[in-house]
Formats: sequence, structure tokens, C-alpha cells
Amino acid sequence: MLTLPAPAKLNLFLHITGRRADGYHELQTVFQFIDLQDTITLANRSDQQINRVTRWSEVAEADDLMVRAAQKLANSCGISAGVDIAIEKHIPMGAGLGGGSSDAATVLCGLNLLWGLDLSNRELADIGITLGADVPIFIHGHAAWAEGTGEILTSIDPPEDNYLLIVPPAHVSTAEIFNHPALTRDSSPIKIADFLEGQGHNDLEAVVRQEYPVIDDTMNWLQHFSNARMTGTGAGVFITTDSAREAQNIAQQAPADWRCFVTRGLNTSPLYDQLSSFTNGV
Repeated sequence: MLTLPAPAKLNLFLHITGRRADGYHELQTVFQFIDLQDTITLANRSDQQINRVTRWSEVAEADDLMVRAAQKLANSCGISAGVDIAIEKHIPMGAGLGGGSSDAATVLCGLNLLWGLDLSNRELADIGITLGADVPIFIHGHAAWAEGTGEILTSIDPPEDNYLLIVPPAHVSTAEIFNHPALTRDSSPIKIADFLEGQGHNDLEAVVRQEYPVIDDTMNWLQHFSNARMTGTGAGVFITTDSAREAQNIAQQAPADWRCFVTRGLNTSPLYDQLSSFTNGV
């Protein structure tokens, strides 16, 4: 049995630099983990059943990326193995925080250890990207500059800032936003040095704010305190704060139906740290 974290991520900026013939978008972004996380427990079964033991109504078991990840891993490796998958869910869904992708990555990495497969991170990422474009960053395990469709990763170390993250009552459809006719798809590429000097924005923000007024309201409210940014396709928006106390003080002023998280940036994934402790015999 293994119990492992599945951290959320923030996109510290996100540019769409083109659209490929296959419909996928070329992008530039920076992924950074935060200390908001789900917790996943994997337990071997004596049969070949892959079973989600945690029940909740938001996602059917057959559609759950955790279950699909386990099935994909077993099929890719040509093995017959079973597992019970349990989850404590803390990352809001539809918020641009990568919760489903992170859960899938944790299942892939955990089963790689539990089933004794000894696959490399590259091999796991190749399986993961068939489940979702964000899965490879969670397998990569370090904050990264990402290009291509998000799979070309270069580790970087942005400041591990304090953040106030707010998720208003909206569930954003990623497919809807990426297919929106008003989406900007021709941002000029920038370099890592440009980002570190403060350049970068989220090309998806204008469309999301147009289609989801509550997200527009949230960003306008946060803008009174600091530069408000949106992660991924939203609905999560965030600001950098000088301290966790400052973030908490601002959160206490927010409307009651906004979910507020006082959180911190992490350049090394807690999943990576925990897996390293297992493999190093700690």
C-alpha cells in the first residue's frame, strides 16, 4: 500500500503562440506546484480489478483519470495487475489547477513503484500525455518552463511566493475556451529571461472573463490588492502576497461563496520528494 500526494499547479503565465493542423495549440507557460493537494492511496489487489473505492458523484468511475491511468499503465506494460484507488479530494475541479492530471500522474508514479515496473519518468510521461496535456509536468516533478503543447519541459526556479488563490462558483470547460473563436492564438514567443523579468500574461483570460462574469468579478475584486492572474483556463485566480497572514486577511474579506486558499509556491513536487524517500530507503 502507498499513500502519496497529488499537488495542484499554477500557470504563472500562459501564451498561445499558434494552432497546429491537428487542432492542438502551441503554447508557452510556467508551471509551479502549490501546497494544495489531493491524497491518493493505492493498495494492491490479488485479482486484476482496477477499482476506485472512493465514491463521489462529480466523476463517474469509468471516466476518472486515476482509473484510466491505471488501466493504461497495465495495458502499456502488458501486465495483469489490480489495485484499489482511494482519494481525499481537496483540489477544486474545473479551476485550472490540474487536479485530475495530478491525480493521474500520482497513480502512474505510484503504481510504477508498487507494481515494480521500473519505468523512467520519460516513459511514464509518454503514457500520461495520452490522458491529458498537463500530466507530464506532474511526473516531471519540478517547476518548469513548458513549450509545445505543454510537454517540452525545462526546469526553472521561480520565487516560491505566498499566494491567495480564489475559486469562484464556476466550472470552466477547457475545450470550450480553447475552441472559442475570440481566443488569441498568435502571441509572440518570449524567453525564460523575459518571464523572470516580469513579462507574460494569460491569453485565455479575456475569453474566460467574457464567458464567466463571476470570474471577471473575482479578478476585478482581487485587483484592488495586487496584480490578479488566472491559472490555466480558470476558474482559479490568484495574487502574490508578502505573507500568509496578508493572504488570510484578504481572504476574510471575500464573498462567502468564493473558495479561498492561502497557499505557497513549490518548485519541487511533494510527490517527487515522497517517491525519492521510498526509492532511497528513507
